[in-house]
Amino acid sequence: LGKKCFALRIAGRIAYDEGWMAEHMLIMSVTNPKGEEKFVCAAFPSACGKTNMAMLNPGLPGWKIQCVGDDIAWMRFNDKGELRAINPEAGFFGVAPGTNHKTNPNALESCMSNSVLTNVAETEDGRFFWEGLEDEYKPDVKLTTWLGEKTTVGATTKTPKAHPNSRFCCPASQCPIVHPNWEDPAGVPICVFMFGGRRPEGVPLIYEARTWQHGVMIGAQVKSEATAAAEFKGRQVMHDPMAMRPFMGYNFGKYLEHWLSMEKPGRHLPKIFHVNWFRLDKNGRFAWPGFGDNIRVVEWALRRVAGEDIAEESPIGLLPKKGSIDMSGLKCDWDAMFGLDKKYLLEDIEETTKFLDDQVGSDLPKAIKEELADSLKRIQAM
Repeated sequence: LGKKCFALRIAGRIAYDEGWMAEHMLIMSVTNPKGEEKFVCAAFPSACGKTNMAMLNPGLPGWKIQCVGDDIAWMRFNDKGELRAINPEAGFFGVAPGTNHKTNPNALESCMSNSVLTNVAETEDGRFFWEGLEDEYKPDVKLTTWLGEKTTVGATTKTPKAHPNSRFCCPASQCPIVHPNWEDPAGVPICVFMFGGRRPEGVPLIYEARTWQHGVMIGAQVKSEATAAAEFKGRQVMHDPMAMRPFMGYNFGKYLEHWLSMEKPGRHLPKIFHVNWFRLDKNGRFAWPGFGDNIRVVEWALRRVAGEDIAEESPIGLLPKKGSIDMSGLKCDWDAMFGLDKKYLLEDIEETTKFLDDQVGSDLPKAIKEELADSLKRIQAM
């Protein structure tokens, strides 16, 4: 249990006792072209683009993203019933491989000084290297891999040059788009929760929970393909409820009850969404471009918060009405991103129910059991 497991476990347990929330979530500020600022929290398992999303470079003109935090959110309701979030961390602890000027220029700029890089490769002249930085160097640049082997940037090696879970650790204050209020003890008001994972098939780009209770069930069924930060090897789908599996410090049934207990009169609960940037089309390519274009999906969610009628019922939740996400300039197949397959969804909900039965058993809250049964009925009626 290295890393932040202890800190988040302890915070989660105190939050349970005291009635607040400690979650594995980024906190981002999103300002639209009219200058309206909203705050979003998102929980994704490791290596599903949480740091990239927290420091998004928007692919639509006039939008602005600022980062409050990329990993942990402590949240409590204030006297007005707003859910306010702070980032308790002093910096970013991000997965290095795959971070580059295309995927996350802001993260790269953040770790150019006063930073610790672990298990990365080092060039002969003392610069860092990891998979994803090939375009920054000439192929004949000599380097030492994380295992101490001598090679060059362009050489093919049996093992990665940087460990797949190598990290950069840098002060958040160095992030070019850090929010001016990122250390404000009053926190920022959250209006959207997003859950998501790497789901190559079956799960749409975005859908919305019908109710808070339905949203808690959606969070409980978060799954992802296994990644380097987890202990399982190979590509297999792994459950990571609320993206909290490695950080759970007490009985998971009680944790779900705690989430359900947040719904009280006078509170403005965030709307809950599930996103999937990683769905593949029939040719095995990503159906959605991701990265900066994810702003288009965030925009749709914020329009839903504003009460726009741009969603329609589906067996799994509220889906965007066709054409309600701004696709200008993109070549995307709507059906490849939003099509629902009854057979897949049936297998998926049955597998989720079995997982929760096995892992949580009699501690699974009645409300979640009812939501699972309701989902199964809706999918069967497709």
